[in-house]
Amino acid sequence: MSRAGKYPVKLTEGVSAAIAGDVLVVKGPKGELKLPLDTKHAALVDIVVEADQIAVNPKDAEDKTSRAMWGTMARNIRSAVEGVSKGFAKEMYMKGVGYKASVSGGKLVLVAGYSHDVVMEIPAGLTVEMGQTPTEFTVKGMDKCLVGLFADKIHKVRKADPYKGKGIFYKGEKIRRKEGKKK
Repeated sequence: MSRAGKYPVKLTEGVSAAIAGDVLVVKGPKGELKLPLDTKHAALVDIVVEADQIAVNPKDAEDKTSRAMWGTMARNIRSAVEGVSKGFAKEMYMKGVGYKASVSGGKLVLVAGYSHDVVMEIPAGLTVEMGQTPTEFTVKGMDKCLVGLFADKIHKVRKADPYKGKGIFYKGEKIRRKEGKKK
């Protein structure tokens, strides 16, 4: 039985939801998100929108896939409600000699030890805010999946080096440092 799907998703103040065709539209203070309901996995659950909550139930309680999608869809809806009310953020920083980041004209420019600057287009719906130093920045947006994907794309530009301890990191990420060659 799904523990995530068992409880209905509460709509916080200022957030509304409605099913329009094959799409669940969640609106809030930060904007609106649309969750498609016509995918093969979303077709395995029933979604009921009420005044202050959204209930998700499996169509076939005996089917293993249907029960799995019950929890998945409930979590996706819960993330959409949280995204339009509070939003999501991933804090990142760079460590290394000469490493820095900047935002200009809808593009994130990373100087990460390569012979050229890495220029990344910031996806629609996301913002990148610079921190106190040019090595700190935050990826913000409503869509949890989009924020995570873009942050991971940035993280892969220069993965953490376990020998020298330099690269692009998430705040709070710890790497296991390795010992170098011995003479």
